[in-house]
Amino acid sequence: MPGDRIKNIAELARMAGVSAGTVSRALAGKPLVNKDTREKIQSIADEHGFRPNQMARRLRTQRTGVIGIVVPLGHEQRQHLSDPFFMTMLGHLADALTESGYDIMLSRVIPDAHDWLERIVDSGMLDGVLLIGQSDQIEAIERVAARYRPLVAWGSTLPGQVHCSVGVDNRAGGRLAGECLIARGCKRLAFFGEVRTREIEQRLLGLEDAARDAGLAVPLQFETHLASDVMPAEIAAHLDAACSAFDGIFAASDVIAMRTVRALADRNIAVPNAMPVVGFDDLPFAEQTVPRITTIRQDIAKGARLMTKALFERVAGVDAPSTQMEPLLIRRDTA
Repeated sequence: MPGDRIKNIAELARMAGVSAGTVSRALAGKPLVNKDTREKIQSIADEHGFRPNQMARRLRTQRTGVIGIVVPLGHEQRQHLSDPFFMTMLGHLADALTESGYDIMLSRVIPDAHDWLERIVDSGMLDGVLLIGQSDQIEAIERVAARYRPLVAWGSTLPGQVHCSVGVDNRAGGRLAGECLIARGCKRLAFFGEVRTREIEQRLLGLEDAARDAGLAVPLQFETHLASDVMPAEIAAHLDAACSAFDGIFAASDVIAMRTVRALADRNIAVPNAMPVVGFDDLPFAEQTVPRITTIRQDIAKGARLMTKALFERVAGVDAPSTQMEPLLIRRDTA
């Protein structure tokens, strides 16, 4: 009777007067089935509430239709997914993946064993993995990437690297930040950030490059974590203990820059006249704060597109190479 639920493809094929194979191809949108037949089969399926068995289809195709988005936090275990950088990157990746027909499995991982990444890629649940950041886990990523091809990480690219990464030239970005501060007349530079990750270490090295080329002293480096529960207190301590030792600040992220500007305002230190500040990322809030943050842009939207493109190529068996984007200085109010 019309409206009775169809249980399987064979029943739908009998009702449509075609073979089960034709039904399967029609429901999968294959062009081998003509438009009228596809529409007839889909109409009958809709009328009788038939949905293909996705598990069976995945067993046949050896694909799960799921991509893992993994945030490894070996370097900063207190950092949360609510961090503005993670949320911005995650939004762009999720849009690109879901618009391409994939589901997402999101994991915030505190690496607790040597084989944490092996357990993810070997779970049988995923068609590929996107890592938001390399953290301090380069050894694990390199080891797994040597045998697991559909793996792409956001982060730095260095000579001889095995795994596919997409990111900005962090060292060049650090140099741009240093040159910006030096052009404002800064002579004693400070870096607010911790350097256990390759990306942030490269940003500090770029700042040192700019200082050396200008004949200035090596910049002071102040450990400033990305975790929101400790960052404000650390920044306050740096300013209270050593503010007279520097006259320009390069913050390792826009979040650190924003917190630093606030801490300087609390101490009646004018930004940028008394203390220029440059951030890194160019997150949306960087142009919404008062004052607006001068920063080094890494194009996160473009990076997410490049990551998913490389992953899709690798899922298809093509070894897409790493991509390194150029940073851009965005001049606003703080420097």
